[in-house]
Amino acid sequence: MPTLTLTMPDGEAEAYLATAPGGAPAPGVLFVVDAIGLRPRIEEMADRIASWGYTVLAPNVFHRDGTAAELAPSTDLREPGAREAFMPGAMERVKGLTTDLLARDLPAYLSALRSRPETAGEDVGVTGYCMGARIAVRAAGTDPAVVAVGGWHGGGLVTDGPDSPHLALATARAAFAFGHASDDRSMPPEAVTALGAAMAEAGLAAVNEVFPGPHGYSMADTSMYDEESTERHFASLRTLLGSTLAAR
Repeated sequence: MPTLTLTMPDGEAEAYLATAPGGAPAPGVLFVVDAIGLRPRIEEMADRIASWGYTVLAPNVFHRDGTAAELAPSTDLREPGAREAFMPGAMERVKGLTTDLLARDLPAYLSALRSRPETAGEDVGVTGYCMGARIAVRAAGTDPAVVAVGGWHGGGLVTDGPDSPHLALATARAAFAFGHASDDRSMPPEAVTALGAAMAEAGLAAVNEVFPGPHGYSMADTSMYDEESTERHFASLRTLLGSTLAAR
């Protein structure tokens, strides 16, 4: 499928669109990328989710910093030391994507997804990876028609800050599924517990699991890939979407 150009509050953003088999309009899913950005691995994952019967939009959330091609790794991140060398620059982009900027961008991404002729209905799901899990939670907190959220090896979902992502759960109406990484300093066991407590307090349907492996386990183009946890994530996400979007 083609790469689209989305009109954003601060310019334009590329986005990859994957569509459901058969060509009929299907429920929409916003795919929020990890810190490494929009690249072939993301397209593969979006294609797989779309094959279950969804229209999947994966935008370049770092559009203010450059095009997907400009920001993409120039080395194989599966090689020893390559991911570690790439990540400092990527994390600078993550830090620059502030909550204020996300408040501008998220409505535009969701509007772009809903306005596609390939998308059926207003209710959508959001699946997010790494820092994308934080963005997915924020999306649910600001848009009541976000009815499903998946968060996978997400870091920093619970902090002491006044803008901690987990605080957005109080105004969310979505069902949630999380697959945290067992080896992840950015989401320790006490944070996983606090996240679960926040979802319970908000009365939200939620799965809050810890999968074996490192942060970034779903990214097959990096040294962090763990096949077992990746497949568990796909199974959990498919169940989540099937119990929310497919039933509407």
